[in-house]
Amino acid sequence: MTEPTPERPAPDPADDAGPPTSTFSLEGRRVPALYLLGWVGSVMGLAVLLVSFMASGSGAARWLFLAGLVVLGLGLIFAAGSQAVERSDRTELPYRGPSPVLAFAVAIAITLVGIVAVLAPLSALGMDATTPAATALSLVVTLFAYVVTIRLLVVGPGSLTWAEMGVRRPDAGAVRDLLTGAVFALPVLVLTIALSILLGAFLERSPSPLPQSGDLGGLLFNLVSAAVIAPIGEELFFRGFATTAWARSLGSAWPAIARGAVFFAIAHVLTLFDASFATGAQRALFSFVALLPAGVALGWLFLSRRSLYAAIGLHAAFNGIQVLLAFAAAGALAQ
Repeated sequence: MTEPTPERPAPDPADDAGPPTSTFSLEGRRVPALYLLGWVGSVMGLAVLLVSFMASGSGAARWLFLAGLVVLGLGLIFAAGSQAVERSDRTELPYRGPSPVLAFAVAIAITLVGIVAVLAPLSALGMDATTPAATALSLVVTLFAYVVTIRLLVVGPGSLTWAEMGVRRPDAGAVRDLLTGAVFALPVLVLTIALSILLGAFLERSPSPLPQSGDLGGLLFNLVSAAVIAPIGEELFFRGFATTAWARSLGSAWPAIARGAVFFAIAHVLTLFDASFATGAQRALFSFVALLPAGVALGWLFLSRRSLYAAIGLHAAFNGIQVLLAFAAAGALAQ
């Protein structure tokens, strides 16, 4: 005796609406309100930021700047959330989460708001924002922004799990992966230095992103910044999240590695500023090209071992050696 087949509910016309036909259309959106809030918040936030720049020098400029960042950040979060919801039911997509580029914009907005909220009061109390200690604090805020962005927009909706991004509990295997990654740091650094010497013959060298440390205290803060905080945050975002997402979307490792390396280099270029456009452009190009070998090596190591610890080990040793070399060089010049 067979069991009766349950009656199927009548199909909902909305289920057959398919993906939206236009970027700026609300038709076919699963969450049109979220999508609309994303666009409105992003545009309004950018407009307020523009006004704050135009009002530079006035007492209200800093408050307008902070308000613009908050509104822009919320708009980008809504936009990324809308994108994640739209993709969540598209089973034909290997990766159904938000774009890493859009998620990075969210992380930048959160970072800037956090830095203003944390460093502004400390600066008012007399803390120098250009010291190694302040830089380390800024990188902690950036790490926090990366974690919040991934948890909110990627892990929360179920696009990727922490394990799929190579994050696991620290154990003996994690230590081995850290040491394995560190072994690759020296050859990657030698290649980077050789490429930098070649680029230096044609382009203006980019300055160090870390402040100079004239004592052991400053050296310690710079080492913590470069070899601990930055590698954890950047590898979690650029390799754990972005490279994993692109490897699934593209169906191949090397295109994902290449895209992740370019993304990684561009993200570092965004922090470079100069009063002269010509000098700034040269420094940006220098930094972009010089970082590509490290970006490729980090992506290859991450995907080959499927461990975030290996990429962190390479990144930490790569940065740490440079900090020590710069400190030794500064000491030799001072004598």
